[in-house]
Amino acid sequence: MTAALLLALALLLDAALGEPRWLWDRLPHPAVLMGRVINWGEKRLNTGSARMAKGTLLVIGLVIAAGTLGWGLSLLGPIVEVIIAAILLAQRSLAQHVGAVADGLRLSVAQGRRAVAMIVSRDTAEMQPEAVARSAIESASENFSDGVIAPAFWFLLAGLPGILIYKAVNTADSMVGYLTPRYAAFGWAAARLDDLLNWVPARLSAALIALSGEARHLWPDIRRDAALHKSPNAGWPEAAVAYSLDIALAGPRAYDGRMQSFPFVNPSGTRALGAPDIDACNALLWRVWRGVLILLLVTACLPLLF
Repeated sequence: MTAALLLALALLLDAALGEPRWLWDRLPHPAVLMGRVINWGEKRLNTGSARMAKGTLLVIGLVIAAGTLGWGLSLLGPIVEVIIAAILLAQRSLAQHVGAVADGLRLSVAQGRRAVAMIVSRDTAEMQPEAVARSAIESASENFSDGVIAPAFWFLLAGLPGILIYKAVNTADSMVGYLTPRYAAFGWAAARLDDLLNWVPARLSAALIALSGEARHLWPDIRRDAALHKSPNAGWPEAAVAYSLDIALAGPRAYDGRMQSFPFVNPSGTRALGAPDIDACNALLWRVWRGVLILLLVTACLPLLF
């Protein structure tokens, strides 16, 4: 069974089941297990001197362990490969979490704030409806790259070892890859490797979104505005969504009680956003998902035609 067919089946399984609570209430999710290992290593290594070297050693250990585990699991056959890959993809759960923000906004601003606080790290207590919607859409675009396209890309390239290594590094970056006094040195390797592993998937995500959103003619604008983001990768899918939906994203937002100024992406786009715009973003990302699925199925079937 080809990698393309395995990935197509994994995408379908993830879309059908998502992250069933009946399972993950009883068993720890692989991402949770990765987080526990990283937390254990951080508590023991992130002390004293040579923190950058210690953080690098932790990342090297994670890569070796994840790759070895993926290789061992792949020996169990294609059914196991499909199940593990589906668990590590996040299309349905992403759509559900973002959709919950739209549903909350339709009830009240307070409900929308509570829902968006589950998926973003910025301050939400004083958010106006347009800021709630903008935050949800930004989170959806960035996490579509990190949670769907990037793991799919690395599974295609390197099977279960590839997707497990990616998820381990991405989890480490989300836990220690911050420019704070505690993590700046220790999390350097995790942050830099995560940037490297996401470099191609982020730009691939932007291209797929622009194609599905009929915004490919705006690629120069997408590329220009992608560079406005402080991350070398996150700005790409965000800009592609902004231009595909003709909305303005990014802009000022508050962290830890302090308002920070960020430039708008697609500044001429609509700024008065609401629940319908979140729905439109979800619909766009599902169109991209379907396009990827069709491409994988066609690729898997080509050897049967020749």
